[in-house]
Amino acid sequence: MRTALVGGGSSGIGHAIAERLAGAGDRVVITGRHADVLEAAAARLRGAAAEVHALVSDMADPASAAAAMEEVEHRHGGLDVLVLNAGGPPPGGILDLDDTRWREASELLLLGPLRLARLAMPGMAKRGFGRVVFVTSTAVRQPQPDLAASVVLRSAVTAAAKLLSREFAASGVTVNCVASGATSTERRTQILTNRARAAHLGFDELDAQDLAHIPAGRAARPAEIAAAVAFLASDDAAYINGTVLTVDGGRTETI
Repeated sequence: MRTALVGGGSSGIGHAIAERLAGAGDRVVITGRHADVLEAAAARLRGAAAEVHALVSDMADPASAAAAMEEVEHRHGGLDVLVLNAGGPPPGGILDLDDTRWREASELLLLGPLRLARLAMPGMAKRGFGRVVFVTSTAVRQPQPDLAASVVLRSAVTAAAKLLSREFAASGVTVNCVASGATSTERRTQILTNRARAAHLGFDELDAQDLAHIPAGRAARPAEIAAAVAFLASDDAAYINGTVLTVDGGRTETI
């Protein structure tokens, strides 16, 4: 049985990924900052007779990340799949964010994920198998001005993933990104609410405007993002390494 750790597994895309991996027979460890919410999410996932564990951990806290990896090693003997998924930072323009907010966002989106990868990947290489998947955003390829921290830092994550993909490839470890587009989560609702308020528009009007730019005509379901992550984490994706899989209903305009 493979062991998978999924960041932000209590809700949204992270929870859908955990559900998909658990359904495939993986032992899944979900992490998050709030014990009660996390344990409730794990209980829901266990309803499918899956082996799911809740592990309170803050990706932005170095000590917490190290403790989480030590716990996984102690209880399960190592990690086979690492899904680096974190909630988005507060919205804001490129010059609207002060140093403190940039540092906080950097710990959450860049330094925290890289820290976990650094802790997990040598063990994966030693065992001859590993899958690392960074969940990013299509804003990396088609920047959104009011999501500056996400655009800048997830662009850095994408570059880091490319470099990491070369490090242990010969040992059976792959590193890829899933760039998700508009997805039906609380995060999307929050972003659209902020935009509607700033534009003095109703939420439904702004939602319709946003969907009009998506050829598929709708936002993704979290399960659709999870399917892409699960594929990259599978044996079938052994020769896919260092790439970005865009899941956005055709919205991104670049080739």
